[in-house]
Amino acid sequence: MRRSYKFRLHPTAKQHVSLEKCLYLHCELYNAALAERRQAYETIVKKSPLYYSQERPKAPVSYNTQSAQLRDIRKLRPDIAIWSFSSQQATLRRLNKAFEGFFRRLRAGESPGYPRFKSLSRFDSIEWPVHGDGCKFRQDGSRVYLQGIGEVKVTLHRKVQGRVKTVSVKREGRRWYLILSCDGVPIKPLAETGDQVGIDVGIVSFITTSDSEHIENPRWQRTGAERLAKSQQVLSAKKRGSANRRAARETVAQRNRKMANQRRDFHHKIACKLVRDYDVICVEDLKVKNMVRRAKPVVNPEKAGDFLPNGQAAKRGLNRSISDAGWAQFRSILCAKRQEAGRVMVSVNPRYTSCRCDCGHIAKENRVSQALFRCQRCGYSANADEHAAKTILRAGLALLSAQAA
Repeated sequence: MRRSYKFRLHPTAKQHVSLEKCLYLHCELYNAALAERRQAYETIVKKSPLYYSQERPKAPVSYNTQSAQLRDIRKLRPDIAIWSFSSQQATLRRLNKAFEGFFRRLRAGESPGYPRFKSLSRFDSIEWPVHGDGCKFRQDGSRVYLQGIGEVKVTLHRKVQGRVKTVSVKREGRRWYLILSCDGVPIKPLAETGDQVGIDVGIVSFITTSDSEHIENPRWQRTGAERLAKSQQVLSAKKRGSANRRAARETVAQRNRKMANQRRDFHHKIACKLVRDYDVICVEDLKVKNMVRRAKPVVNPEKAGDFLPNGQAAKRGLNRSISDAGWAQFRSILCAKRQEAGRVMVSVNPRYTSCRCDCGHIAKENRVSQALFRCQRCGYSANADEHAAKTILRAGLALLSAQAA
């Protein structure tokens, strides 16, 4: 099993300056490689007479050509040569991955954004793709060696298991973190309980189980909204480029990070409880990204260039609540924990789970309100979230039986 570990770094003042410089030069490399690709496309591909034909030439600049240029760049720039060669290759792969995603979405008919230049405030991580090449994690001494920086102290709050494959350093506001990706992490199977559960996620109740257990949604974003708004007002009044604005921006980032940490901690605790108590966990396969999209504009047929109300103002609040709940992150954490514990998780198609009765009748009118389910055919009534969780459990067990057969 592959797993990532995240630890707090404690660099000295000199190492902190070196980390910032390393980050700056990797950001410069990323932007320079992007500029070269854009210029090659504009001057060679776009100006080709075959540009509008099926024989359009491909851009002559790729990851392989840019990686081959690194050795010459390091000879000309001693300030770049002191950093790990493999980490610089990883930065070029990062740009190449952005282009691959761009072209993949373009072929799929979507509207992708072209890879953008990164400011230093938006370039926060460096990767060493091979452990031992420019980096070395020393677990016994709670330190990590990074080429050009030295040995940096690490706070190990848990033991690292498996074999370290990649090492990354990430900046979050005023703090630095070490991220280790490890292979061969052993699983820790838990004793069987003989219980199964269906889970319905929501806004009022974060989750409702088929055992009629409701766990309230803490709404971390709403709780911290006032303090965050005040710090954003302070930030907007600062002069751009000033040290005061940089400090105010770090304060805003810190308050956003606190809410994210609270949400993640809550998700971990709920996922641990579910994995500990149940052998089979059935969840909805929700497409959260689609659920939080903007409402499509409604064109006014009677007036050109005019649009009718489309409910986006009301949907904006729902989108904010869905993002605050963090359903996608919770499912990812739950999946990782059930894999480590040897549990079974079943993904169920969410279609009709909230409006299907046990008698087989399906109608949106069955969902009388947010809290009440009442079948319009047989008259059965129940709490809407509890009924949906039980429906999800039955569907998940049916999928397991079909797979076993």
